[in-house]
Amino acid sequence: MDELRVVERAYGEPAPPTMEEMTEARARMFGEAPRPRVRSGWRVKAGVGVVAVGAATAVAVAVAGSGSGTPAPSSRPAAVDLGKGAVLAAAEKAELQPTGKYWHDDTVSGQAYVVRAKTGTYAIFGAHSETFSWAGAKAGMGEAYYGRDLPARPQTPRDAALWREAGSPSKIRVWSGDHYATHSTEATRWRSDGPNVGIDPEGGGTFVDGKSAEDLRNLPTEPGMLAEMFFDGKIMERSGADPKGGRAVAATVKIMRASAVLSAPIPPKARSGLMKALAAQPGVHAIGRVTDPLGRTGVALASADRAVTETGEFGGPAADRGTYRHRQVIVFDERTGALLSRQDVLTVPGGPYAEMKPGFVIEYQASRSAGWTNAKPAPPVELPFR
Repeated sequence: MDELRVVERAYGEPAPPTMEEMTEARARMFGEAPRPRVRSGWRVKAGVGVVAVGAATAVAVAVAGSGSGTPAPSSRPAAVDLGKGAVLAAAEKAELQPTGKYWHDDTVSGQAYVVRAKTGTYAIFGAHSETFSWAGAKAGMGEAYYGRDLPARPQTPRDAALWREAGSPSKIRVWSGDHYATHSTEATRWRSDGPNVGIDPEGGGTFVDGKSAEDLRNLPTEPGMLAEMFFDGKIMERSGADPKGGRAVAATVKIMRASAVLSAPIPPKARSGLMKALAAQPGVHAIGRVTDPLGRTGVALASADRAVTETGEFGGPAADRGTYRHRQVIVFDERTGALLSRQDVLTVPGGPYAEMKPGFVIEYQASRSAGWTNAKPAPPVELPFR
């Protein structure tokens, strides 16, 4: 079916988006080269948008195997509003976003941990951080990078109640990969390295894949051409994914790639085209409305789910061993077409998430804000959640 016709029927005419290793993993996946002048700064330590554990996990899972888990298509006409038609309508609205002199990006990321307290098992978001950066449209206009640690916090109201039953600990000890780590419920101040307290006055003008603002302005707008540019087979190879891993693996990498590209100052019509290109990729499915970890609801696309088996190879609690299934989800604001989040979501409980429910967020990146301004922006004072 012609997806654009679905949009027209459903909506009518549109109205007149160590840390060094994590950064290297992101660079391999998204084809980005480190920027020498800020190698000691927060941007290198945390990565632009901080794919963090999720990027490494996606690469490992791609090799581990693929699964089905494709959502069954609905036979009810009303479901069109929550299908790819809704995503494509959001893409059309992305064409309306303004431009300016300085691009900024404010990204919140978190990793889920399960805490097996005597009073009841609950989940938190730990390794919780926020990164803020801005860059001038042209070289010499300056750029800056900031970051802060956010409080570890229970994921849901039920988790919060169980955390309180456990005594509301301000320091939470969890198993993390191959060791125990302790996460604090206190936030840190914004910090930044580099010249002029994080501001490089000679920076600016270079964005995703090393492209200049002019390069980005000249991007094609046709979805097929954008798919060739950003979703080709070389992206799979750079990610370390097995090319024979199947549609679920390819869709996972493409969703993560799209999330990174859409966090950059892509011109509105190219942004719209890239969203449409992603919606048309094999293995990418519409899943209706989804609420992201910052409490915002949007229309979403997802990969098919995949199985992961925790064997205890690197130690850790015996209760963490077993198999679970998960998928990548990308969420867009249907009013504006803006990227809201990319999140790794549990589909079938098991292993470390045996006591969690489907829909549990394993890891995420949420775009708190991104866009052009005419004045140099500053990181927000308030926390991204209450």
